[in-house]
Amino acid sequence: MDGKAYIAQRPKRADGRRNYDAILAAARKAFESTGADASLEDIAGQAGVAIGTLYRHFPTRASLVEAATRDGLENLVAHAERLSGATDPLDALTAWMREAVAHFSTFRGLVGILAQSMYDEGTPSHAMCNAMHRSGADLLRAAQAAGSVRPDLTSDELFDLLSGAAWVREQGAGDRDGSPRFLQLVLEGITTPRA
Repeated sequence: MDGKAYIAQRPKRADGRRNYDAILAAARKAFESTGADASLEDIAGQAGVAIGTLYRHFPTRASLVEAATRDGLENLVAHAERLSGATDPLDALTAWMREAVAHFSTFRGLVGILAQSMYDEGTPSHAMCNAMHRSGADLLRAAQAAGSVRPDLTSDELFDLLSGAAWVREQGAGDRDGSPRFLQLVLEGITTPRA
């Protein structure tokens, strides 16, 4: 791996693709119901493969989590690009922040994994987390340039706030919105009064 994080790629052979897809589907289901610490043996069993097959495709838990969450991070980047030309930069940033918090809290433990991946180049999700961070930072700068968001807020601080909101949502037992007012309070704290 030459010191770089392993990122699972979809295999080319049909049987390998079937196993990869089955493992990924089982992992997503297990992570959503149990959290990031879901049993890999149970995931392999649900996918109908041996544990060795799971490890052949995903040598580490981190590589499996990365593959299971990659689409969500790619969607956040794409959504930020679509919002970048919005008439109201604050509305664009707010919409993106809501989507980010929802994705960061897809399952228990993900917000911590993404926070670590943001700063640790050795993690499988680092490249996508970096791309997502840059796209959110671009929306933040646009809202700041429009005078809608306090100018001293850094992109790192924005992601700390998003991680906090996601953690609150993630902890909501039976209530997937956690604290519905939390993100609204965050938004009120970073915005400037509208004219």
